[in-house]
Amino acid sequence: MKQKITIATRGSKLALWQAEHISALLRAEHEGLEVELLKIKTKGDKILDVPLAKVGGKGLFVKEIEEALLDGRADIAVHSMKDVPTELPEGLEVGIIPEREAATDSLLSVKYDGLKNLPQGAVVGTSSLRRQSQLLYLRPDLTIESLRGNLDTRVGKLIDGQFDAIVVATAGLNRLEISAPKVEILGPPEFLPAVAQGALGIEYRIEDKEVQDMLAFLDHQATKHQVLAERGFLTGLDGGCQVPIAAWSRLDGESITLVGFVADVDGSRPIRMELSGPVDEAWDIGSRLADKVLAAGAKEILDEVYERC
Repeated sequence: MKQKITIATRGSKLALWQAEHISALLRAEHEGLEVELLKIKTKGDKILDVPLAKVGGKGLFVKEIEEALLDGRADIAVHSMKDVPTELPEGLEVGIIPEREAATDSLLSVKYDGLKNLPQGAVVGTSSLRRQSQLLYLRPDLTIESLRGNLDTRVGKLIDGQFDAIVVATAGLNRLEISAPKVEILGPPEFLPAVAQGALGIEYRIEDKEVQDMLAFLDHQATKHQVLAERGFLTGLDGGCQVPIAAWSRLDGESITLVGFVADVDGSRPIRMELSGPVDEAWDIGSRLADKVLAAGAKEILDEVYERC
């Protein structure tokens, strides 16, 4: 067994928490194992003055990390699965999916108790077109402004009074134990998360069977089925993480139900559908749901979004 494993990770507090979390689990499972973190700045970390949707390209937060895997500087990478493109470089695999954290979003505010209680024209910060489209569908009067930066930076801007409210992933708040004076959970069925939101993924070289064996105990089958269904939907839409696409799956015994959502950026043309089937067909269910959504008008909506980005 390997005596040392190097984990490639982004340098944000949340990314480091995630890498340290996996490091602790590995060291607890494999006595004597040394784990080192390799901090890497990605394109998405470097460009902070432009909305994510305008930066362009898939894999804004993973490309440089994957290069470290391919050239041998790192053995594994720990990602937020919602940032991982559905097409990976040749030779790499995200084959280990630990148990999912909360898949919801949270609306944070200093003064206001929830989305319904925000005043007319309130300024809400988010970098996500998915969140923007759903917010404007529910509250067309809101003013949405771009909010970039690490999670603690974004919450700091709220506390400083730059926004009436912001929307961020609940999982990140839970992991870093960050909060605000007013918090409302935005979740299914009314508000759908990003594909695989709240789930981590561990990426490694396919040829490195020893590392795969060492990681196997971390794999959570229920979460993996959910992630497969949701990523199947995203792949069928040829979508990246910076487009107004949402998906959420739930398990019921050996059955999985997937809800998919596509809208334009102002939320005026929402398309929402669902499909159920056996869990062992999770990816295909996602793919079939994507076909249904595209046939219902999502193709035209997404083409327009891509033209504007």
